[in-house]
Amino acid sequence: MAKSVLTITLNPTVDKSCEADGIKPEKKIRCSQPKYEPGGGGINVSRGLQRLGVRSVALFTSGGRTGEMLEKLLQKENIDCKAVPVTAETRENFIVVDTASNDQFRFGMPGEDITKEEAEAIHSEILGISPLPEIAVISGSLPPGIAPSFLKRLVKELKAKSIKVVADTSGEALAAILEEGVYLLKPNLGELSKLTGREELDNESADEAAKQLIDEGKAEIVVVSMGPQGAYLVTKDETLHVPAPSVKKLSTVGAGDSMVAGMVSVLANGGTHSEMARMGVACGSAATMSKGTGLFTKENAEKLYKWLSK
Repeated sequence: MAKSVLTITLNPTVDKSCEADGIKPEKKIRCSQPKYEPGGGGINVSRGLQRLGVRSVALFTSGGRTGEMLEKLLQKENIDCKAVPVTAETRENFIVVDTASNDQFRFGMPGEDITKEEAEAIHSEILGISPLPEIAVISGSLPPGIAPSFLKRLVKELKAKSIKVVADTSGEALAAILEEGVYLLKPNLGELSKLTGREELDNESADEAAKQLIDEGKAEIVVVSMGPQGAYLVTKDETLHVPAPSVKKLSTVGAGDSMVAGMVSVLANGGTHSEMARMGVACGSAATMSKGTGLFTKENAEKLYKWLSK
C-alpha cells in the first residue's frame, strides 16, 4: 500500500492561458478562448500524483472568487482537497503563447497579504491533518504576509512527527526550510549555486555541491534538476545521473512540479533511488510535451520512463 501524501501550497493560483498570433507592443492582441487550470507547486504535484495512481491530500489557501474557481477545478479532477479559507483573493497567473513564434510569455502575480491570524490557522490545519501523512510536499512560493520562518517552524514540527518532508521552493523560503533539513530537496543549478556559495556550477561540480548540502544535514537526498541535461540524484553514498530524453518541447510550465510528482510517486510506493530519478525525469520531460499550462499525460510519462529504463 502506498504511503500517504500531503501537498502544501501556501500561494496557489488559477492559471489562465491562451494563444495569440503575433504579439507586438501597443497593438490590440486577439486571443483564443482562455483555458483555466489549477496551479501552484503543491497543487500541481497532487495533480501529477493523481495521474500516476497515487492519492494525496492537497492543502492550500483559498479566498474570493478565484479561490472558489480553484476548488471547483480541483474537484473536477477528483483531487482530495483541504482548502483553508483566507480573506485575500486567490491569485491568477497569465500565460500566453505567440503562435507566430511559439514563444511563451508567463506573467506571475504575487498574491495578497495573509494575516498573522490566518497564518496560525493554516499552521494548525496542516498539523491537525488526520491521519498524519507519511510524506509532506512543500512546494511553491510564499504569499505576502507569511515569513520564511513559518516554514522553518513547520518543517521542524512535521519532522518531529516522523513525516518525510520534500521541498521544492526557492529564495529565502528555501533557505529557512534547510535550516531544519528535509528528506528530499529538488533545486535547479541556480538554486544549488546560491545555497552552497559555489558559482557557475556544471555537471561535475553539481555533484560536489549536492553532497555539501547533505554533509551539512540540509537534506538526505538532493535531486538537481539540469533541464535538458536531465538530473542528478545524490545521496551520502551514491550519485546517479539520468539524461533527459529528446522530446518536442511545447511548454515548460509545470515541468518542475511534474518532476516532483514523479519522484514522490516512487517514494510513496517504496521504489529505489534509481526508479525515483528516472520517473522524475520522465514526468518532467513529458510535461514539456503538453501545450500551455498542461501537466504531463500518464501515457507520455510511462513511455519515457520505459525508454530511460533500457
